[in-house]
Amino acid sequence: MIINSNRTKDVQEYYFSKKLKEVSKLINQGEPIINMGIGSPDIFPSVKVIKALKMSLNDPSAHKYQSYYGLSELRSAISNFYKSFFGINLDPSKQVLPLIGSKEGIMHISLAFLNPGDKVLIPNPGYPTYLSVTKLVEAKPLLYELNEQNGWFPNIEDLEKKDLSGVKIMWINYPHMPSGASAKIEQFEKLVSFTRKNNILLVNDNPYSFILNKSLLSLMSVQRSFDNCLELNSLSKSFNLAGWRVGMLIGSENHISSVMKVKSNMDSGMFYGIQKGAIEALSLEISWFESINKIYSKRRKLVWKLARLMKCEFDKDSSGLFVWAKLPKRFKNSKEFVDRILQEKKLFIAPGSIFGSNGEGYVRFSLCVSEKNILNAIKRLKS
Repeated sequence: MIINSNRTKDVQEYYFSKKLKEVSKLINQGEPIINMGIGSPDIFPSVKVIKALKMSLNDPSAHKYQSYYGLSELRSAISNFYKSFFGINLDPSKQVLPLIGSKEGIMHISLAFLNPGDKVLIPNPGYPTYLSVTKLVEAKPLLYELNEQNGWFPNIEDLEKKDLSGVKIMWINYPHMPSGASAKIEQFEKLVSFTRKNNILLVNDNPYSFILNKSLLSLMSVQRSFDNCLELNSLSKSFNLAGWRVGMLIGSENHISSVMKVKSNMDSGMFYGIQKGAIEALSLEISWFESINKIYSKRRKLVWKLARLMKCEFDKDSSGLFVWAKLPKRFKNSKEFVDRILQEKKLFIAPGSIFGSNGEGYVRFSLCVSEKNILNAIKRLKS
């Protein structure tokens, strides 16, 4: 019998990977399931983006291996994008690295900077991949608490009380998933100061900035952030390109070079056509984001109505692709609540507990669902 590696012992198959098998099985059996659990945009990308991909396919270079660093035009497009929307000047040849999705960046960063036994500060609740990747590289997760009372932002005084010896990386994610909380520049400044003082690499995962968000903010706007910070970003949510797998990493030349040592040994470059489409996406005007946010705003108001029918509480000022809702106190287990709604109302939503223990008692609704389906879900709740 072939025995699995030790690093897989504490890592389970991703919740959505398992749960969607169950949901797909119900759909194949004829059940009219409405899936509001996944943040996979259902709105089409810009016509210009699709055209750019199609036009690229006859290029003599289109089907060859591509540069590990991505096309120079793509790095320049990322640099211009950050200048236009975040006011940050980047050197596209040294401070920008295109990724095959930002999720791979989480693994690359972890492999580049962590040794077995190193500690990693991970948000609770937060994106589950931070925890699973930390375990896969045999580092030690050190959870830090996020809660509604503190605006879902780290309490630096509490962090200072922790044993920070051996901590190498701290993951943050603002606008925050799953809560939708946003950060202020003053909060980022304090966090950068804290991590720099403790020699910790601070990494912000920033894919939700353009979705129902009142103010655009990058961690790299903070003075001296390039000393000890990195930022991941993605075209998946803001440009409706989740299946294309296009992400980016922003940081100092030294940090980018370290990550490149890992990346160049794990892939052979991004498909040329996808890069050309990404270049076109990054050049879109603010009107593109305004148009998709009109759609999401209408959907969110309907989801609020759906959440009220479940007697849930929620924050109307949240950002991103989700509505994070607190269950009535009588419901102690979010997974049991989700399974009950799936069985009785044929509606799938995400249980808060999969994002960490501080997510227990909450559920997450995705806005990547048509108005028609949300209205159908409302009808089911009323029946």
